[in-house]
Amino acid sequence: MPIPSSAMASERDLLSTEIVNRGIESSGPNAGSLTFSVRVRRRLPDFLQSVNLKYVKLGYHHLINHAIYLATIPVLVLVFSAEVGSLSKEELWKKLWDDARYDLATVLGFFGVFVFTLSVYFMSRPRSIYLVDFACYRPHDDLKVSKDQFIEVARKSGKFDEESLEFQKRILNSSGLGDETYIPKSVIMSTENTATMKEGRAEASAVMFGALDELFEKTRVRPKDIGVLVVNCSIFNPTPSLSAMIINHYKMRGNILSYNLGGMGCSAGIIAVDLARDMLQANPNNYAVVVSTEMVGYNWYPGSDRSMLIPNCFFRMGCSAVLLSNRRRDYHRAKYRLEHIVRTHKGADDRSFRCVYQEEDENRLKGLKISKELVEIGGDALKTNITTLGPLVLPFSEQLLFFATLVSRHLFSGGGTSQPSLSSRKRPYIPDFKLAFERFCVHAASKTVLDELQKNLELSEENMEASRMTLHRFGNTSSSSIWYELAYLEAKEKVKRGDRVWQLAFGSGFKCNSLVWRSMRRVRKPSRNPWLECIERYPVNL
Repeated sequence: MPIPSSAMASERDLLSTEIVNRGIESSGPNAGSLTFSVRVRRRLPDFLQSVNLKYVKLGYHHLINHAIYLATIPVLVLVFSAEVGSLSKEELWKKLWDDARYDLATVLGFFGVFVFTLSVYFMSRPRSIYLVDFACYRPHDDLKVSKDQFIEVARKSGKFDEESLEFQKRILNSSGLGDETYIPKSVIMSTENTATMKEGRAEASAVMFGALDELFEKTRVRPKDIGVLVVNCSIFNPTPSLSAMIINHYKMRGNILSYNLGGMGCSAGIIAVDLARDMLQANPNNYAVVVSTEMVGYNWYPGSDRSMLIPNCFFRMGCSAVLLSNRRRDYHRAKYRLEHIVRTHKGADDRSFRCVYQEEDENRLKGLKISKELVEIGGDALKTNITTLGPLVLPFSEQLLFFATLVSRHLFSGGGTSQPSLSSRKRPYIPDFKLAFERFCVHAASKTVLDELQKNLELSEENMEASRMTLHRFGNTSSSSIWYELAYLEAKEKVKRGDRVWQLAFGSGFKCNSLVWRSMRRVRKPSRNPWLECIERYPVNL
């Protein structure tokens, strides 16, 4: 059966080509010649083209939930306006005071019902969740490595052959990472196995306590005041847990609600905030701390499997600590208010489940395997996530415009003929997410991923600046990267009162999660910030 040309064209649209210089051939008939190869791979699908009906259904679901208000409020306003508009000021005054025969019981009864209704409304609505402040750990300069130093460290370890070293060098040169990222001392100094419990605990103590010390100093909140603690770290999960390490170190109170999330990838920071929000809704007048980190040394892969060498090139040291509050007294000092959390999980699909997978290679060396289909799978998860998020954040006019365009395409699609009309062949209207958010913090996974996201979401260089500069300065710090990006925006004093901040992260499982904040005030340059010593050099030209 022949394949339709339209299907072949759509398949070609998902492919990208790259010419790779393979160097001088050392053996064979082409020995001594410079050789090249053409690499063909799938790119991030143009998911905004396929939102269509699902997007509209979710938008209308949001409208139907509020249909009673949309239907009744305009009618009430019209009736009231018609009634009052027909009266003069004198007639209105007379109707209110002369004709009305209100006794004291009626007035008190009306007032009681009004107060009761108002009380029920305010007591039943969810409490606002405030982000009081946050801190990001900046490691000591002794742990700073350039790309060349990284290759030298890998070579001196004696664990990699020349082909593996050359592969890592090529990945680093196209990664988007700069020459000031951080790796643990165990990786730099030791030629032994770094994936030990001792080294993992040492790295965890350094990054977590460093971030928390700064957070408690900035907010002037005592560790004993914390009612909820959520820690997320994907790879390193010792016993006792990382949350127990924090409770022991800071001598927190005995009735603290503590949680430790493991194996949930680079998007786990948003999942941790979601869990903290639920706990704060159930426990009023409380503080919650969310700690997001990853142990680089414990995840260091010493083998030759190329799909497992990729994490070595991208992941770097980092940790964030966030203080959340549901106390109304924190309204005036909080930086942000939580607006929306949207979570997407594609784990039911086998390809998505295995695209980031921890296992042993053929030599029984443990590592994190990255699938070649990661970008495509991530695009599918992102499509679903922004489809759900769109109706919550996009202006109503933008949703109507999209719906009108879609209806016109279906109504004028050729009248049932086999040939589509000109209007159906037009590019569908793509909602502009820049109308929904002023600031963007997209997980700094790699340069390739950021390029594809920028193209498909139609974001500007300014929108992507925080993500690209974070990748350049700190590398991929896993679940804490979106907080280094927000710290960059604050250091640049770009966050103004009322700004909406979109934090977008994706990770193993496969998951894609969105977190939306609204700025409570103009954020001045903080006194403590991981960017302060270098912010004047950024943005750099990449």
